[in-house]
Amino acid sequence: MLNKKIPWLASLLFTSLTLGPNVLAEVNSVYISSRLDPNAIIITEVDIVFIYDAEIANSLPDTKSSWYSSKRQFSNNAGEKIDIVNVFVPQGFDSEMASLPSRRSAALKVLVFAYHDDSKAAPRDITQMSDVAIEIDPFGIRVSERD
Repeated sequence: MLNKKIPWLASLLFTSLTLGPNVLAEVNSVYISSRLDPNAIIITEVDIVFIYDAEIANSLPDTKSSWYSSKRQFSNNAGEKIDIVNVFVPQGFDSEMASLPSRRSAALKVLVFAYHDDSKAAPRDITQMSDVAIEIDPFGIRVSERD
């Protein structure tokens, strides 16, 4: 009887270690703003990635550079196992709330990549945040919970 339970327990332990204790996303809103010079003629791309599959969550690119260089291939391979919310933000202006997928609460992980970040910057994990603020500044992006 114990041998039959081991694969189930191993799977549960693996999921808990890789995705954390609360595996469903809490993201309800994402507000993006830019704190850069409004006279600059630059637009920053921000990707909010909702992942619905544990295998995909564990194989996601781990830097900004690797994400943007393989985004098309990765999203084609992942298919319906991910949603990507792509937002272009003009410098110095506030953006509207990002339009999030209707199935967002079923996501196992939610990550943010920003083109303005350093090439080796890791994605920001916002899975356990409810109301998210993303601020673009001269040094990259800052992600926090909105008040």
